[in-house]
Amino acid sequence: MATSRRVSRVAELIKREVSQMLLNGIKDDRVGTGMVSVTDVDVSGDLQHAKIYVSIYGTEEAKAETMAGLKSATGYVRSELGARVRLRRTPEVVFIEDRSIERGSKVLSLLNQLELQRKPENGENDEEEV
Repeated sequence: MATSRRVSRVAELIKREVSQMLLNGIKDDRVGTGMVSVTDVDVSGDLQHAKIYVSIYGTEEAKAETMAGLKSATGYVRSELGARVRLRRTPEVVFIEDRSIERGSKVLSLLNQLELQRKPENGENDEEEV
């Protein structure tokens, strides 16, 4: 089993290489329909499996199309990783859609709405006290 430091280094290397592949390596048109970015890579302790978390910006159908394109490109991504990254065995690659950015923006918008609703109430109370 690899050390945690090595696992994190391999994860960062995979993240960088897959990001480069998304920019100019994957030729599938479905991958280009939504704006895709690699948010995180989770590598198992034995370096045999890699979960690649991707954030996709676009409509729901564009997201589904992009995920289908990425799933079909897993063989290409794995073979390219084998060529670019010097490991004894190339890890199995799985793409997982990361919706944390959407959830974060939704929470921020709800907080902003609450703040806007509370401002008029506070302003009215201040006038009554004077």
